[in-house]
Amino acid sequence: MIGNWMKTGLLMAVIVALFGAVGALLGGGQGMVLALAIGAAMNLWAYWFADRMVLSLYRAQEVDATSAPQLVATVRELAGRAGLPMPKVYLIDEAQPNAFATGRNPEHAAVAATTGILQLLTARELRGVLAHELAHVEHRDILTATITASIAGAISTLANFRLFFGGRDGEERNPVVALLVMIIAPVAAMLIQFAISRTREFEADRRGAEIAGDPRALADALARIERYAKGLPLATAEAYPATAQMMIVNPLTSGGIAALFSTHPSTEERVRRLLRMAVR
Repeated sequence: MIGNWMKTGLLMAVIVALFGAVGALLGGGQGMVLALAIGAAMNLWAYWFADRMVLSLYRAQEVDATSAPQLVATVRELAGRAGLPMPKVYLIDEAQPNAFATGRNPEHAAVAATTGILQLLTARELRGVLAHELAHVEHRDILTATITASIAGAISTLANFRLFFGGRDGEERNPVVALLVMIIAPVAAMLIQFAISRTREFEADRRGAEIAGDPRALADALARIERYAKGLPLATAEAYPATAQMMIVNPLTSGGIAALFSTHPSTEERVRRLLRMAVR
């Protein structure tokens, strides 16, 4: 848990430093000060409110034992097995099968699933998926993921500082520098996600399989989700790709350069590791 807090703190520091560096490039001393202030303010906002923003983006609706009895009962049972507080449960009206967890800590966590995943998976496979998401809650990955999702996209907007600063410390600004910033800033945001996401997905698979007591169920679920998700675009994820790293399986259907920055390890490797657990 301490490691996750350190990782989150480092991420927030990197974001603020990146804001300051880009602000300095585009606006000199004045730009750096303003960018540092914006970065710090965004970190504070993200800590308290980013989970609500992400749920709102996906138009997630909170459900209870009356409106979604099987889903809520499964989450409650698995949370009890993991020794976690009962999170809020949300349903997203989307055909693509997927799920994610969000929140700043286990006491303020939420688990969201699409209607597509409920229709696609068996009850046993769904248990595996929900256990995976609760593993993220237990490891406090959800804070890191939520902050990254809300801020990563904003980093690319730093290039708009050129609208406020005509030069660097009174001199004409080099347009090549501005172009480089426009390219480097979003790439840096993606690399931050890349560094965080792949390891934590393997660990959430391992712990989720332990919580559910059924590694093969999660392996089967991942393989099935991967097959169906590729043919069913998730419009919100495509519009806000920084949120894609929160999902259990990469929801993006676009390829090309974007594929180089995939935030998920290969599903085949995840399945192989889970099947090895099942054998053991």
